[in-house]
Amino acid sequence: MFLGFGFDHCCRIIFGIAPRQIGCSRQAKRSSLFWYQTNRLLKKAQLRYCDIVDVSLVCSPRLASGPFSTTCSCEVKLKILLALPPMAQFNMPYPSTAYLTSYLLSVGHSAMQRDWSVELLRKLLSKEGLTRIKQVLLNRPKKNRTDAVNFFLDCFVDYKQTIESVVHFLQGKDPSLALRLAARNFVPEGPRFLVLDQNEKNDLMHLFGSMGIQDKAKYMASLYIDDIADVIREGIDQDFAFARYGENLASSMTSFAPLFEKLKNKTVVDEILEEIVREDLKTCTPEVLGLSVPFPGNVLGALRIGALVKKEFPLIKIILGGGYVNTELRQMEDVRPFSFFDYLVFDDGERPLEKLLGHFQGNLPAKDLLRTWYFDQGKIIRVNMDGKSDLLFKHHPGPTFQGLPIPHYMSMCEMPNPMHRLWSDFRWNKMMLAHGCYWKKCTFCDVSLAYIERFEPANAERLVDQMERIMNETGQSGFHFVDEAAPPALLKALCTEILRRGLKVTWWGNLRFDPQFTLEMCELMADAGCVAVTGGVEVASERILEMINKGITLEQVACVSKNFSMAKIYVHAYLMYGFPTQTEQETIDSLEVVRQLFKHQYIQSAHWHRFACTAHSPVGKSPDKFGIQLLPVRHPKQGLFAFNEIPFQDDTGIDHGRAGEGLRLALYNYMLGIGLDFDVREWFEDKMPKTTLPKNWLKSL
Repeated sequence: MFLGFGFDHCCRIIFGIAPRQIGCSRQAKRSSLFWYQTNRLLKKAQLRYCDIVDVSLVCSPRLASGPFSTTCSCEVKLKILLALPPMAQFNMPYPSTAYLTSYLLSVGHSAMQRDWSVELLRKLLSKEGLTRIKQVLLNRPKKNRTDAVNFFLDCFVDYKQTIESVVHFLQGKDPSLALRLAARNFVPEGPRFLVLDQNEKNDLMHLFGSMGIQDKAKYMASLYIDDIADVIREGIDQDFAFARYGENLASSMTSFAPLFEKLKNKTVVDEILEEIVREDLKTCTPEVLGLSVPFPGNVLGALRIGALVKKEFPLIKIILGGGYVNTELRQMEDVRPFSFFDYLVFDDGERPLEKLLGHFQGNLPAKDLLRTWYFDQGKIIRVNMDGKSDLLFKHHPGPTFQGLPIPHYMSMCEMPNPMHRLWSDFRWNKMMLAHGCYWKKCTFCDVSLAYIERFEPANAERLVDQMERIMNETGQSGFHFVDEAAPPALLKALCTEILRRGLKVTWWGNLRFDPQFTLEMCELMADAGCVAVTGGVEVASERILEMINKGITLEQVACVSKNFSMAKIYVHAYLMYGFPTQTEQETIDSLEVVRQLFKHQYIQSAHWHRFACTAHSPVGKSPDKFGIQLLPVRHPKQGLFAFNEIPFQDDTGIDHGRAGEGLRLALYNYMLGIGLDFDVREWFEDKMPKTTLPKNWLKSL
């Protein structure tokens, strides 16, 4: 990576001491004298040539009389490995390490990245992995075995013979296997398939069509893999899940004790993870390990990795950052987590990481670190948490996926709904169009945090340049834009640039149901490769929408979603229930709006979220404005650990929990095209009020 101008060459010598300078003429560099001088420096530093990763000469022109009078200097660089701990997504890389790696490379650091989430999955789902799982299960008392575990043991030979073939199929390497998978005569069918048989009576399988063999096969293969996940969870580790590993131990968990106790014992899953990490660290030999923790389901894996590194690689500095750190650990008081890592960095990680690397090299005092915590002399030191020295997003080089095991990712189909499956199926290159949210007013959202509050769009031409580069890196032309809400003006410019270049891509992303998405705009997006959008409808009630400050009306939601559907773009709606002062009548009316949106095919997929009051949202900061009282949070004896969701009391006294199962059941069936003409009350066990919306409400708009 070029760091200067003129004749810039790279020469990185990796070791954990203060940087040294090599001075040599360009002519000397071409001679044995250069290697003699370099060897003398290495000898002083007690290094050998096998310790050199690569050598980077940063040359800067100087005034001189001869044509080769340029002098060169070489600065020692530390090697940093950025990794995703389990469990993240298994069909595509999460983009956090991709953005951090590209930035650190662009400023001259030696950076690599790994996805230990997908590697753990690959090792578990192998003949060797299943054999190790079986041995553990056989050592457990028979009386404690569940139906899933017993079925696995009874059919183990079939599982062992089919597992690697199924994984290869889901990786896109053996498409002909679809014929046998779709015919349901290849894999053992455990408890997950019982639900499938029941749904077949409701004509579920017709959704695949007479020619949908590949999709049907992928669905069967996914049920087979989910059966194995159930076996691991029920027989080995009750906290195991492919996408939410130990999530309940970390999400807004005020005490660190449950995680701390969990980490004292290892399962076969932990042993396999440690083997993967140990091998990578021996191969890469980093001085610094950065662990990206975007979700609560990554925390347990990150701490497990930290414990291994502390024990077996004590010289490696461990840095923890990511979405979970940014939202959950801002008030952490417990010092025990620092026995698993050395530093916490908050918000955008590029500049804090850059400053930490400078500090490790001896170029920067600790007081000049940025948004960083560390443990020293018995207390947590918090440095420059208000620091605003951040990289402008428009100057970011964009993500790079080099170093990530693209061929190992698996595409799974856990629901035949065409929109819902985008999260787990297909291969997507994840990118951001803009930093933050251009609306940033929703009262339930963490609008006070930098990842929402600091809005800055990138340039459309620069974004398309990045897309072309990434397509060459990964061999994939699919993109998922993971913005909080993609700005309409930027989307229009992006689509125009894609079409101008004749670029053939497929993409989807998150947005607001902004009235700027006219039919003409939606058709432009479709022409440029857009196949789906996701957006927050939240609560289909005008009163609650006003309290949420969503900036949209139900009529606008219906109009915009209709425009997308007319342009052949799938629509997924995020829905919310249990907002402060929301009544059961408003909940039922919201479901009726959703039913009509599905029936007229304005939306194809949706998901209900139970409202949670968070510390960084306007509701959490001013609860009295929303008619609720915050309940006290118990501070553990050894100090607070994670803190984000705040318990509250709604003076209306409504039990929103009793509506949750009915809402989810209705939505599941709507996504399969079932029950769209039922009265919405039929999905609930308890008595619910009749909707006040007319059956033709949507048509009347």
